Amino acid sequence: YIIETLLGRQVAAVVNFPPRQIGPFMSEVLTLGFPDSDGGVVMIGPDLDVPNGGKLF
Repeated sequence: YIIETLLGRQVAAVVNFPPRQIGPFMSEVLTLGFPDSDGGVVMIGPDLDVPNGGKLF
């Protein structure tokens, strides 16, 4: 992801995974999203502000 597309935005993510190599980066978080028709990713996030770190049911 481009950092500017994430700043100030809430997204759904899985945390507390062991670090994994994803391309040239080490990742400790899995952000969640759906593929769009162009092969991009539409990230999942709340419609309204929620407390950061909340659990997804």
